[in-house]
Amino acid sequence: QVQLVESGGGLVQAGGSLRLSCAASGRTFSRDTMAWFRQAPGKEREFVARIVSGDKTYYADSVKGRFTISRDNAKSTVYLYMSSLKPEDTAVYYCADSRLSIATFRQSHYDFWGQGTQVTISS
Repeated sequence: QVQLVESGGGLVQAGGSLRLSCAASGRTFSRDTMAWFRQAPGKEREFVARIVSGDKTYYADSVKGRFTISRDNAKSTVYLYMSSLKPEDTAVYYCADSRLSIATFRQSHYDFWGQGTQVTISS
């Protein structure tokens, strides 16, 4: 059974930073695409960042230059380092796993999801 467990969320002032972690279990995910999505109150869930097999990374325009996704295959963990945080980054952040080695930003490409972790940025 595949499980993704996010951690690291919290309340931070604007301009601050946070690192989210997503611990995966139940499958070997080193060849998967791992991604982060987020859902703000009253909005649809949106793509934030993904890291494909081979470790190439992709970002939403809204977070490019501020967020960094990385992975540690030995620990079966993917990270999202977020800096220069803005109030509009407030959302529940979800980790997702696609069995495709090079998945896109489309949510339908992702097979497994975590339960989410709340990130709140105060102004």
